[in-house]
Order: sequence, then structure tokens, then C-alpha cells
Amino acid sequence: MPTPAENFTVIGDVRCQLGEGPLWSAGETAVYWVDILAPAVHRYSLENQQITTWPMPEKIGWLIERRERSGFIAGFQTGFYELTLDPVWRHQIANPEPHLPNNRMNDAKVDALGRIWAGTMDCDTRSDFGSLYCLDVNFKVHRRDTGYTVPNGPAFGPNDECMYHTDTGRRTIYRFELTSSGELGPRTEFLKFASDWGAPDGMTVDAEGNLWIAHWGGGRISRFRPNGELDYQCTLPASQITSCVFAGEKLDRLFVTSAAVGMTHEPLAGALFEVDPHGSRGIPPRSFAA
Repeated sequence: MPTPAENFTVIGDVRCQLGEGPLWSAGETAVYWVDILAPAVHRYSLENQQITTWPMPEKIGWLIERRERSGFIAGFQTGFYELTLDPVWRHQIANPEPHLPNNRMNDAKVDALGRIWAGTMDCDTRSDFGSLYCLDVNFKVHRRDTGYTVPNGPAFGPNDECMYHTDTGRRTIYRFELTSSGELGPRTEFLKFASDWGAPDGMTVDAEGNLWIAHWGGGRISRFRPNGELDYQCTLPASQITSCVFAGEKLDRLFVTSAAVGMTHEPLAGALFEVDPHGSRGIPPRSFAA
């Protein structure tokens, strides 16, 4: 099932210590992603193939576009922030964990109601102090689940019938039923990675409801059917694959992030890749509804 090398390309010469949080901006025809540890935000323009970089003041896990105004909502080590890039400006919305100064934001997505779901984790990955939070459009923060080691990749089913959420440290992807009002049902185990797969990291859902998962330590990205069956994978020349996003006018291009931390022997570790999505197309990304 592994794919040949011609099914991916390397984008630019940026090598992230910990690349994460890829975001497709249709309005800018660009892919954004972050380097959590640099820390920095990167932007790749699909129109002119140029990469722009903005240094950040502290660890940043993700950024999400806003619906009602320009700029982003971003997840930093010290919580949720409003963020603009030209010039760089940020304003804190809330710090949900002032009692856990070694925790940071790690990954986030937006649901059908325009709310942000984001996980936190211990920076040293030594404890299960991580939680899952929801940022409402009125800027109120609610904790919805807890006990995570490395929370990753919230992803929503194509009809918003469910939310997937991962604990990378436990190599497990969970599934939550979603009500029409956006409430979470019980957490159930959807898929557990075998030890030789690496660990599940960031993920996204395509238009057919398939789940695309990055393999941290497994050097590939895989597509799983809604029943959990593996049906496609693409191997990559970097072992620490972190996340993915569909992009392009038709959402038929798949961009994949990776990490170079601890991988000095891998020349392409930390690169941004474009991968053949094997006929799949993504779901239009959502923006924060405020």
C-alpha cells in the first residue's frame, strides 16, 4: 500500500522544529502553518509559491481565520488570543489554565456553530494534564473533556454528526457523537494505532467522511474509512508527520506538516509536503464566527 516518491513534493526550504496547525485560507489562496517551538507562523502562497514567516512571542499551536473581521484567533502557550500578522499584534481572550504554566495549546478546529475546539497539553509530555476546551463566539471558554497526554486533531464529520479527537500519547483516536445543538456525546474509542504505525497526530476529514491521519514516528499519512478501515497511505521522507489540510480552489490538494526536532539525520524533517490525495477532496474550512 505505500506510495512511490512521485506522489508527493517538498514545498520550499522551511524546516520546522515542530510544524503543526495547517490552515487553508481561500480568501488569500494560501496555506498557513505554525512552528510551535521556533515559534513562528508560516504562509505559503499558491499563486506565487512564496513563503512568508512571522516570528511569534511564545509557543503557538494553531491559528484560525475569523468570519466577521480580519485576522485570526490563535492558540498560544498562555491561552486564546486575537492575532494579526501585518503588523504582528495580539490580545489575550482567555487563559484557561493559569494553574498549569507548563501547559500549552496544541491543536484546534471550528465546528458548524463557529466555535473553536482546542486541546492543551504538558509541554514536556510527562503528564495527562491536557484538556479539551470550546471557545464560544461570545469568547467564553468551557472545558469539555480532560485527562489527555497529547491532544491532537479535532476533526468533524462531513455532516457534523461527530467529532474525532486524538490522544497521541495513548495512540488512540476517539469519537464523540454531536447533537444538533453542538453538545458532545460520550467519548468512544474509534481507532487505536498499532505500535509499528507510530502514533496518530493531526487529522482532517474529506468530503466522503474519510479520516486522514498523520503518523508521528510512522513517516506517512493515511486515509481511514468511516468504519476505521485503512484504505490508502502515502509514505514520506520524514518520520515525524504532524498534520494535514486540503487546499486549493477545488480542495483537491493535500498539504502535510512535519517536525525536525530530534531528527538531525533526516534532511527533509520539518518540511511542508504536498501529497497526492488519491482522488479525495476536502470540506471547506470554517472560520470562527466572531
